[in-house]
Amino acid sequence: MKVYFSDVFNVKQAVIEKYGAFNISLINDLPLFIDPFLIFNSPRKEYQRLHKEILKYVAFLRDQSVAKTVNEGLLRSWYCFPEVKQTWLGFSEVGNSGRGPGMEFAKALDQNMVGVFADFDKQSVSKSPHLEKLCLIKENIGRDNISDFVTNLIKGHLLKYTETFAKKHINQSNLKKIAVPHVEFNYDTSTWITKTYELPVFDNDYVLLTPKGLLTKDDTWINKTDLYGRFQEIVDSVPNGQLRSQLNHYFNSSLPAPRKNKKGKEIKPTKLEISSAVNQVIKKYPKILDYYLRSKEDDGENAKAISSEKVTEAKELFVDEVSRIINNLTANTDFYKMSGNTLDESYKRVLFLKDVIENKDGYRIFYKSGEPIKNEKYLHIMFRLTWFATKYDVSPESNSGRGPVDYKISNGAYDKSLLEFKLASNSKLPQNLQKQVEIYKKGHDTDKAIKVVLFFSKEEELKVKKTLEGLGLLNEKYVVLIDARRDNKISASKVKM
Repeated sequence: MKVYFSDVFNVKQAVIEKYGAFNISLINDLPLFIDPFLIFNSPRKEYQRLHKEILKYVAFLRDQSVAKTVNEGLLRSWYCFPEVKQTWLGFSEVGNSGRGPGMEFAKALDQNMVGVFADFDKQSVSKSPHLEKLCLIKENIGRDNISDFVTNLIKGHLLKYTETFAKKHINQSNLKKIAVPHVEFNYDTSTWITKTYELPVFDNDYVLLTPKGLLTKDDTWINKTDLYGRFQEIVDSVPNGQLRSQLNHYFNSSLPAPRKNKKGKEIKPTKLEISSAVNQVIKKYPKILDYYLRSKEDDGENAKAISSEKVTEAKELFVDEVSRIINNLTANTDFYKMSGNTLDESYKRVLFLKDVIENKDGYRIFYKSGEPIKNEKYLHIMFRLTWFATKYDVSPESNSGRGPVDYKISNGAYDKSLLEFKLASNSKLPQNLQKQVEIYKKGHDTDKAIKVVLFFSKEEELKVKKTLEGLGLLNEKYVVLIDARRDNKISASKVKM
């Protein structure tokens, strides 16, 4: 079954591992991304060179902003890069097509080039400037914007990295010379250069490998959540006593006045109130960000270790475990051979998955270090990877105008079925079960829908069954419960025949 790079290009996974690349899925993006801090922190000369090239480009943007030469056309040319979808990594739950850094990101970065980045190359506290600083001070600018921006700036390296591997390990018939735009910036003409590479091709597009050492999951090493959580620690680390006192005073004065409840007990500030106070301090004393950046630089070895652990976790979950469940479905079921209308096929496939999860160790895919992975997005990706082989169109997150449905399975204009996957722990499960799919059916002009609910404990099972009973859905054929508990399973290898 051709799901991963190794399958499609007939390369052993061990060879990809030895090269240092991640064995990507060519069915759906996996939730990994490039963290620019890992480029900065690497001792490898090639990555240090990449870091310098990134800073050079940011310096160019800063100089143009200071000179007030940037109009909307140049914003689009210099800031609004297309997403490098050929890495098959990122935040898309639909194939591998994301949006890339848009005008909101472009305007935010341009505005800050004459603000917090104006003297970015004159560091007095941190060792280096960091683009992630923008995420700390600007709302709606997140890890995906920064990652996409940096991925574009190092695209030439990824192209050469992939080409070198491909020429050595991939059959020539699967390679093609491709002129790739937006590879290198010409500072003389202030334009991007197109270059030609010999690359592996899949589904009429080239594919890029990414070094595992540059990847992470969940968040960049430098991020707002960490800053806010460690704010007092960062303030305490400021060596200038006067500044430290000012920071503490302004923070405390930005918190709500002391309050007491009816019993006379003091009410502590909420997380939202604390975050608001931290935000006020940052606006008043942006210098605090440099001390935060320096603390992250000094702890750089942990960045490498934690990111490596997260990438390994992603590999085990989305490559190793999904491959295992696909092989199980292939060897022990007719999962990939069924035909019929979309409702029948969808229902049978859900039942096959239910059987594999409940009776053939498939439940293990939903656990990490013994704890259930209660993340619906991860579940959607896993289901998408196992549903790849079908003659029907399987569209994740299909939106007909009334909100996205997890999956739309279609065969032409008149045969469509909808699937919703939910966790039993979802607090909105009752209203989802009662109303959500009914709304989707109207939007997609179909009366065929299947609701699938996963539960991870006896308590969750009882709760969801009680909910279904209250809605009159307990014996509904197309409401399927899947038991993903691990405390009531006996490994298939230990079952006595």
